[in-house]
Amino acid sequence: MSQAAQAGDTVRINYTGAFADNGAKFDSSEGRDPLEFQLGAGQIIPGLEKAITGMEVGEQKQVTVAPEEGYGERDEQRIQSVPRAQLPDDIPTEPGTQLAMQTQDGQTLPVTVAESTADTVTLDANHPLAGRELKFDLELVEIK
Repeated sequence: MSQAAQAGDTVRINYTGAFADNGAKFDSSEGRDPLEFQLGAGQIIPGLEKAITGMEVGEQKQVTVAPEEGYGERDEQRIQSVPRAQLPDDIPTEPGTQLAMQTQDGQTLPVTVAESTADTVTLDANHPLAGRELKFDLELVEIK
């Protein structure tokens, strides 16, 4: 009898993630080892944890994950313009560039350059996938 994946199990999955609205792929395990993680430990987004719980080895499914079960809604308060003069000259400021900022309490915060003008650089601390509905093709490869 085959077993179903449960919280606490270490599982390995193959997956492809795409945007629900246009089908463009943003991530895949194709050509790499399957993704390994502990189910129920918060290592992946909640929508995938729910989808994988109860799957059996070899089972495949497609699941759509809403923003609140994925990377959250976009928060406009996480977008901030800073005077260009406050940034070191060697920091790239082309839109789309990923940077790491230090918060006041010493945490590293990933940000993306959203806009760059002669005077200001607009930084977006939202996760790049925030606010997007996502589709995943999943295959449970192994339960360890």
